[in-house]
Amino acid sequence: MVMKKFINDPANLTPELLEGLVLAYPGKVKLISERIVVRAKPKSKDKVAIVTLGGSGHEPALTGYVGDGMLDASVTGDIFAAPGAPLVLEALRKFKDHAGVLLVILNHEGDVMNGNMAFDMAVKEGIKVKKVLTCEDIAPGIASPREDRRGLGGVMLLYKVVGAAAEAGKSLDEIVALAERFNEKMATLAVTMKTATHPQSGQYIATLPDDKMEIGMGQHGEGGGTGPQPMASADVVAETMIEKLIPATGAKTGDTVTLVINGSGATTLMEMLIVFRKAFKVLESKGIKVVYSRCEEMLTVQEAAGFQMILAPTDEEQLGYFNAPSDAPYWVSR
Repeated sequence: MVMKKFINDPANLTPELLEGLVLAYPGKVKLISERIVVRAKPKSKDKVAIVTLGGSGHEPALTGYVGDGMLDASVTGDIFAAPGAPLVLEALRKFKDHAGVLLVILNHEGDVMNGNMAFDMAVKEGIKVKKVLTCEDIAPGIASPREDRRGLGGVMLLYKVVGAAAEAGKSLDEIVALAERFNEKMATLAVTMKTATHPQSGQYIATLPDDKMEIGMGQHGEGGGTGPQPMASADVVAETMIEKLIPATGAKTGDTVTLVINGSGATTLMEMLIVFRKAFKVLESKGIKVVYSRCEEMLTVQEAAGFQMILAPTDEEQLGYFNAPSDAPYWVSR
């Protein structure tokens, strides 16, 4: 198989993409090591810092959300691989003199293992740090234990909420409570038509027949979904997914929600907007009002074809945080 990508030495993908990011957005972000991206203009130390970690290859996530009103630091691993605990600890140490640090971890084995190790070491060093785990993927079923659910694109919404709360001067305990309340009700479901190739090897992560799709496949081709099924129209797929997400979030008539369609990398904006349209109309028909929305690529998987649909009940306080100023490379106030 011939891999067609504009890259150099596959071994240098992560440092080169991070170097490109900070060169493209010098007023927003900078590198403090080869793998830690921080704000170009640090926030005041009397405010809580927000730190996260994860593998590269999902651009613009996660580093694209470092900036004013969002993340203070993102620790980046190799392609689809978590960074090591010592690197995460290095980032946490940078904010030891702040009002506290919130470490946001997506529920994937490597992220959890290294994030927890770094957290424990930071606590032993006396750093005021707390953590929150995002695990909003409902593919295993809405009755499944939260620890069995993957962390997907909904984490970007969490970054915005906790980042804005930190900018507003909320305490670490207040931000953790806010994060847990938002995280508890948020739900995500993914659909995949074609999985990505690994940019270092050119090999497909997983395979699907050309005439099949899978609702619930993980972002790296993990199982847990419905299994391959025939391709369907945008309206059928959108309605199938939103009808699963509504009970998962507990949303009901009269409620207000955030709705996001997050592209996986190879799905066109045309398709995503058509899907958004149907999901919006289903919610509207049930008397559920969309008060905040996005339709774009936020957390991708190289050239995977498909999208994630994210639904989150949103109260007035949370809506205020979504609308608060932010200036990250890929999330600017609008």
